[in-house]
Amino acid sequence: MLSVRRGTQAVSFYKAAFGAVEVFRVEDPDGAVVSRMSVEGADFWVADESPEHANFSPESLGGGTVRLILTVSDPDAAFDRAVAAGARVVVPVEDNYGWRLGRVVDPYGHHWEIGKPLA
Repeated sequence: MLSVRRGTQAVSFYKAAFGAVEVFRVEDPDGAVVSRMSVEGADFWVADESPEHANFSPESLGGGTVRLILTVSDPDAAFDRAVAAGARVVVPVEDNYGWRLGRVVDPYGHHWEIGKPLA
């Protein structure tokens, strides 16, 4: 589960950046959201941070401690789509260590390695 600030905007970003589909969503009266999302069958959850439950976003912590690996059939296209949606390039897509892989950081501070194993 990714803790974020501005959960509703984050859900929209992940749809635009990764082609994510929202599978499940709960929204409280104040607008905080918990959403289950799926990219090519890989599920992840997004929720507004809740410091009262010790759930902090990378923005609150000054950075993240986790890199997510998103394995997709066309890493170049997925990477370009993420950048066009507002992700920042950390490492461009390249062939390395038996993978076609690049790394971006999303507007909420989460790092994503986007790639696929090479044949």
